[in-house]
Amino acid sequence: MSENVVHLYKDPTPEPEGHGTPPIPLTMVADAPVVPLWVRSGRAIRRLATDERTTTVARAVARHSLYTVNGGRIVARRTWDSRTGARHERMMRAAEAAGNYELAEEWEERLQRFRDARHRRRMDLLHSPLDAAKGVAVGTGMSIGVLVGLGIVMALNTKDVGDVITPLRATIEFIATLIRIVQIIWPTAVVVGPLLALLAMWTVGSKQQAAPQWALPANVRSGEGEPITPSIVVKALRDLGVPALRNAIKEMGDAGASMLGPIRIAGCGVEVDVTLPSGVSTNEVQQRRRKLAENLTRHEHEVFITIPEAARTVRLWVADSGALDEPIGPSPLVTDETMTANYKTGKAPWGQDLRGDGAELSVYQRHLLVTGRSNQGKTASLRSLALWLALDRSVQFWVGDLKGIGDWKMFDGIADVLIQGPTDDHVIQVTEMAEAAVDEMNRRMEVRRTNPDAVFQPLIVIVDEAQVAFMCPVKDDDKRPYGGSSSTSRYFMASRKLHNQGRAVDVLLWQGTQDPTDQNLPKLVREGAHTRASLVVGTESQSRMALGDKAVDDGAAPHLLRQGLDKGTLVVASDGIDMPKGQSSITVRTHFIGDDDAEAIATRAKALRNGVATVHVIERSEERDALADILTVLGTDARVRTQDVLKRLAALNEDAYGDWSFLDLKRVLDDAGADPYKSDGRMVVARDRVTAALANRDDEGSASASE
Repeated sequence: MSENVVHLYKDPTPEPEGHGTPPIPLTMVADAPVVPLWVRSGRAIRRLATDERTTTVARAVARHSLYTVNGGRIVARRTWDSRTGARHERMMRAAEAAGNYELAEEWEERLQRFRDARHRRRMDLLHSPLDAAKGVAVGTGMSIGVLVGLGIVMALNTKDVGDVITPLRATIEFIATLIRIVQIIWPTAVVVGPLLALLAMWTVGSKQQAAPQWALPANVRSGEGEPITPSIVVKALRDLGVPALRNAIKEMGDAGASMLGPIRIAGCGVEVDVTLPSGVSTNEVQQRRRKLAENLTRHEHEVFITIPEAARTVRLWVADSGALDEPIGPSPLVTDETMTANYKTGKAPWGQDLRGDGAELSVYQRHLLVTGRSNQGKTASLRSLALWLALDRSVQFWVGDLKGIGDWKMFDGIADVLIQGPTDDHVIQVTEMAEAAVDEMNRRMEVRRTNPDAVFQPLIVIVDEAQVAFMCPVKDDDKRPYGGSSSTSRYFMASRKLHNQGRAVDVLLWQGTQDPTDQNLPKLVREGAHTRASLVVGTESQSRMALGDKAVDDGAAPHLLRQGLDKGTLVVASDGIDMPKGQSSITVRTHFIGDDDAEAIATRAKALRNGVATVHVIERSEERDALADILTVLGTDARVRTQDVLKRLAALNEDAYGDWSFLDLKRVLDDAGADPYKSDGRMVVARDRVTAALANRDDEGSASASE
């Protein structure tokens, strides 16, 4: 091993004492390769060139240099456009490429007028030197005359002839002072002027981001927060993958700018109408929503495409990055404790549209259907409408909650009927409730035939989780199924009958259902709703089931909402909500009302009412205790009008009391000794009398039994 060691010092013999410590031998392995200097230098240069700080500095230098250069190009192009007819020619070519020859002729006329005006200006320039010389001579002579005249006045005043030229001398000295100031400032202006011009060009270039993509800052390169500009929209459309659209944009002299309407601020985003060139259909753009969103540096759920009234036009709404993930705030029902409702003329404050405007829904004589996947806010959105309407004391509610976990428990004391539970027995109860609503509808129709001016209290029949009813396999004693979609299905037929004629007499059906299919939401039922709203669903076919073909063809896309992230966001198709002209649907972000707030609103609604004895089970027994049932429907009220007692009895059991008249009620009360009487000009039933009659009857029964 010693042969392979090379000593790097000249004399390996230790120095004598007194001459310091001998040096430590430095050794190296002779076989180790020696790296050439140029290789080491190259590696160092590469490390330096690829270092993050170096690339950042180089990118910044290139970016700001290109801002200045390209800003100068933009200014030069704008100047050229303002001095020539280049802009008019571009617009003509764009109109021709879009097939709009009428617009092309208009731009041709504008170009001709521009050329005529420019010719007149140039002809005027031929005479301007002579006119300018004359003007200067006349102006100079007049100025000298004025100054001399002023000097004469001064000389007459001071009695000094020398003052005649004093104003003229002062003017000459002032001009000389200005010349000296210019001589002093000029060298600085020669240096500062070009710098200011460069700064102006840099400002224009930076505002237009006039630099290659690699030179831009990291947040701009990633598109994070990038504002929507006409050039970005045109580029996104050009790169959409539609050959006819791409070729048309290339042929347009203005690079496609003529396709765009004004970009308008619309809530938490912007809106722009795009007129497509000839040969490009609107559905070709609609089908590429995801690609268009990515071209606009947005997520798919942040871009909405609808079809306005104008032909061959799509309307793009592009959200600000992340804006749709922000909450919209509490409902006015929660914040305004003085709010009331009006079934006929009012509108429920449901939420906000994408533009940030309040979305209010009219429920007057409109059947309602809300659908979507589980746990996306269906019950909350349906319940918020009912809570608002509960603030109108004239509205009656019959509620069937086939989930049965207490989502509608606050309606105990508001609703005349409240059924809660998911079992087959609950489905039977809800079906019979719907059939009782049909009977009430028929009774009102009969009254309307004899009295066309008759007015009825609105009756809202709410069935939440209606798919449970449609899928119920149970059959009644006559072998008729409660569920299904056949002509013998009891719930299906009750829904159809209410849809057919209910609105005419203010008997309305509101349904909430999950994940629509032809089995759990039959076609005839879903198409009978006047207001159809959908949260996120799984497929486009389900969107069509929920909203109809028209809305989906025009851009409605609840299947593109995000599961779990877009809770409470509804796509609504209804004439009861304001939407931009020409659109058939609107996207609404609904206010969420929690259980505690819902209880508080329900308490306010109960305070407006006279006390409602809510029925939780609709009895189907043939043998009824009429007097006990009358006491039940009286609830906690001291006295109730006979008309209302009859309605409550019919709601309690349609089979037993649906055909009752005032004479039937009076007969039972008279026999029991609790006969009705007039109060404030109206016949009423007193709770005390009915209670006493029941107590006396029970005492008599006990005495008879003891005997």
